[in-house]
Amino acid sequence: QVQLVESGGGLVQAGGSLRLSCAASGRTFSSGVMGWFRQAPGKEREFVATISWSGSYTYYADAVKGRFTISRDNAKNTLYLQMNNLKPEDTAVYYCAASSKVFVSSRYADYNYWGQGTQVTVSS
Repeated sequence: QVQLVESGGGLVQAGGSLRLSCAASGRTFSSGVMGWFRQAPGKEREFVATISWSGSYTYYADAVKGRFTISRDNAKNTLYLQMNNLKPEDTAVYYCAASSKVFVSSRYADYNYWGQGTQVTVSS
């Protein structure tokens, strides 16, 4: 069992920045990728970003490319999402997730463990 605990969410004005953190505990995956997803009211959970175990490979949703940066610190068992130039449409509950897959993936089904979710609200 892998436990994922998120922090860093909150209320921010459009154009502002937030950094989300996700601390992992319990059993981890040596070659597993990690990712961020988000879910807005009335919408399905959507992919945001993913990163390989080494951090060498990343992949972003078009909606956040150029504004968000995913990173990880394996020594600290922590995943990060730096969010810059936030827009009201970024408002959602953000979830971190862990996968046993080797390659970065935007597929929900590829992720086995999920955090509790943290609310990000961007006001105009």
